Amino acid sequence: MDIIHDAFCPNKDCPAHGLRNHGNIAFRGKYGKEKTKDLLYCRTCNKRFAATRSTAFFGLHLSDEQIAKIIHHAAEGVGVRETGRLLNMNKNTVNRVILRVSQHCEIVLSSLLRALRLKEAQLDELWAFVKKRK
Repeated sequence: MDIIHDAFCPNKDCPAHGLRNHGNIAFRGKYGKEKTKDLLYCRTCNKRFAATRSTAFFGLHLSDEQIAKIIHHAAEGVGVRETGRLLNMNKNTVNRVILRVSQHCEIVLSSLLRALRLKEAQLDELWAFVKKRK
């Protein structure tokens, strides 16, 4: 299972916390209303956790396909209300998913940018002219 290789123990007190592909994560079963979500556990500390624990999909009561469609529409520049109409969802649900995903992206990008060890950086500037209307 690819999920096990990418997963790590989220328990901060565990000696294997944050270690990926270390052999300490195992499949425990399925959970959820329709038993479609994977449940993993850490062999080191014996704590159970969802396979989506450290992802933007965790805690949302939608299928992964619905969340992926919302993200795709947001990336294409479709508005929140229009996305809700297209996917037959409430605009508040669409807004909540977009907010959750944006917060997760901010966390991931800030940790990736902190880990960079660059000697030089080139920044390109975008110059735009906006004409004032009379």
